[in-house]
Amino acid sequence: MSSADLVIIGTVLTVDDSQPTAEALAVADGKIVAVGKRSDIESWIGPDTQVQELGDGCVMPGLIEAHGHPLMEAIVLSDRMVDIRPVTMRDPEEVVAAVRNEVAKRGDEGAYLIGWDALLQTGLPDPSLAWLDEIAPTTPLLILHNSGHLAYFNSVAGERAGLNRDTPDPKGARYGRSENGELDGTAFETGAVFPLVAGAVGDPTAYPAMLKAECARLNKGGLTTCSEMAFSPAFRPVLDGMRDAGALSVRFRTYEVSNPEMTTDMVPVNGDDMVRQVGIKIWVDGSPWIGNIDLTFPYLDTPEVRTIGVTPGSCGHANYTKEQLREIVGEYFPLGWPMACHVQGDNGVDTILDVYEEVLEKHPRDDHRLRLEHCGAMRPEQFERAARLGVTCSIFVDQIHYWGDVIVDGLFGLEHGAHWMPAGTALAKGVRISFHNDPPVTPEEPLRNISVAVTRKSPSGKVYAPDECVTVDQAIRAQTIDAAWQLFADDIIGSIEVGKYADLCVLAADPRTIPPEDIQNLEVRATFLAGQQVYGQALVAH
Repeated sequence: MSSADLVIIGTVLTVDDSQPTAEALAVADGKIVAVGKRSDIESWIGPDTQVQELGDGCVMPGLIEAHGHPLMEAIVLSDRMVDIRPVTMRDPEEVVAAVRNEVAKRGDEGAYLIGWDALLQTGLPDPSLAWLDEIAPTTPLLILHNSGHLAYFNSVAGERAGLNRDTPDPKGARYGRSENGELDGTAFETGAVFPLVAGAVGDPTAYPAMLKAECARLNKGGLTTCSEMAFSPAFRPVLDGMRDAGALSVRFRTYEVSNPEMTTDMVPVNGDDMVRQVGIKIWVDGSPWIGNIDLTFPYLDTPEVRTIGVTPGSCGHANYTKEQLREIVGEYFPLGWPMACHVQGDNGVDTILDVYEEVLEKHPRDDHRLRLEHCGAMRPEQFERAARLGVTCSIFVDQIHYWGDVIVDGLFGLEHGAHWMPAGTALAKGVRISFHNDPPVTPEEPLRNISVAVTRKSPSGKVYAPDECVTVDQAIRAQTIDAAWQLFADDIIGSIEVGKYADLCVLAADPRTIPPEDIQNLEVRATFLAGQQVYGQALVAH
């Protein structure tokens, strides 16, 4: 028997049902070659084996972001944009000052900021076109809403992007307009927002460094795999180039944005274990924070609802008609592509499940892994139907941590708001789920996702719908093996098993043995990709 390159000794949380916990593991050529008792693994130690002791720590599978936007986050968290998200600043005066300062600093280069959120940054001014033009009368100014579903832009930014009153609305997106048909400085949904954000990149040769920094942020959070849920083929050359150069420390699984032609230049079998396109993405509706989700129940009549520009009593709306969704899914799915559909409102869930059921009847597929994304207002009977169809859900449980109180008190009331992001119901009805942070909407904090899913504590400390709480083991699965399964990667990652890549996350303690509310604060001591340490200090040498 040859010796291992790496042996790790200590508490091993495998997420493997046949052996949930072990005392050590061995790695050779980037893959796990043994998992088990310490006495068994010691036989893999040779003269050149790196042996590391965990002490009071714990090693588990590398964490997985099942619904991310790393290619976008690489730009918006670079020095080319200013982070004004509520996680960075809550004072509205500080936010406005940051906008003015960036305009003054950037000049003709243009000012780009991300994170405007009137619900959490109470007291922000109305970002009207007139206000934006007053701040930046001669230079571009773009402010992305924290949800990512809305952008505010001034006249110069619109001109630079080639927009005018005759610009047609992209399919599934739109530009806000005044009564006389002129652009009003708002862009809703991806198809309308992306052309405006493109100007933020600046020098394209700077992008690889931005993406490398993004990989480092992911690794710091214990993440070794991340999906890209709004993939544009324009990013393929740089992503493939960085992979070929060995410059990536994160595996990428991409979902290409559906386009008006409903075509892609890729085939379902493509890429390799580092970079692979696995599906197509659609936005059925938008964000609860801007009022464009498709609900069967109304927004309340509250100051919060009026602040975000929603008419009290509105049930929101969808981005696509059922016929449009039927057309899109009907083009891509028969070619072998899985679909991932963003949907928050329960009415939208009914619509997309109808479309999924129709296409599965026409084009049966045993292992389709059709996805629903976020699922904030999804009802129990809808989860039952999803389970029957084999549809899987990725749940944005971290919304409870940031918006839990305003969802209940400001937007939807206790009846509909308390059960927001119903992970417990999803599991009870037999749906396989993952958790995600939808970065940059919320930071990459998979350990907080686990805490929030188990406790359902809001910012005020209230526990909403305790029946929706999940167990720690269930939450860990949602950030590891079940997320890997959704990304068609559970055969190579997601658990610590012989034959899988040694994608590992070392924590300061076993998350199963500490109070659930403390899991979010656990230190990530080290992250490994294929047995190579990509984050953290050296562990204790044996």
